[in-house]
Amino acid sequence: MDELKCIELAKNGDLFAFNELVLNYQTTVYNLSLRILADNQAAEDATQETFIAAFRNLRQFKGGSFKSWLLRSASNHSIDAIRKNKRRAEIALEPITKEGDEVDDPRWMRDDSADPAAEFEKNEMTSLIQQCINDLVIDQRIILVLVDVFGLDYKEVQEVILKPLGTVKSRLARAREAIKHCLLGFAELYPELDRHKVEKTI
Repeated sequence: MDELKCIELAKNGDLFAFNELVLNYQTTVYNLSLRILADNQAAEDATQETFIAAFRNLRQFKGGSFKSWLLRSASNHSIDAIRKNKRRAEIALEPITKEGDEVDDPRWMRDDSADPAAEFEKNEMTSLIQQCINDLVIDQRIILVLVDVFGLDYKEVQEVILKPLGTVKSRLARAREAIKHCLLGFAELYPELDRHKVEKTI
């Protein structure tokens, strides 16, 4: 069924039409929640809350990207979960496609080398990056996840967070700079890390 038709029917209480929307977007919503929360149960809860809220508030959707509207709700529910639990969520670094499939590496970790030593260093770097992401403030973390992990472009992110394009770019730049600064700190502690590669990471 056409998405716009599903939305209009669902606005009028058609549960079958709304279920079509759920089936179309549940993987996308769950994956975003999981990337933010890094906890399966918490991501499932956030996904459920997102669709419950979507059903209750569907009449407030006035057009535009339904996907962005849902992802905004999913982001907000995930942030609420982080704040409610008063903990920092770890973020899985594997980015995903728009279909919800994982791709090999974020752009900053891509390495075609099959050298075991290089693979070990990449895995070590991935672990350190994750620690650095956990230290980001929530606003920057969300932007980084949406762009560098979830693969959204700036315009899509702007629609999700309802902020000016300049805000999206500046928060992303600060997030990347914070990660680079964090990694350089680790490079001082771990001499085996290639400082030149660390500086070029983000």
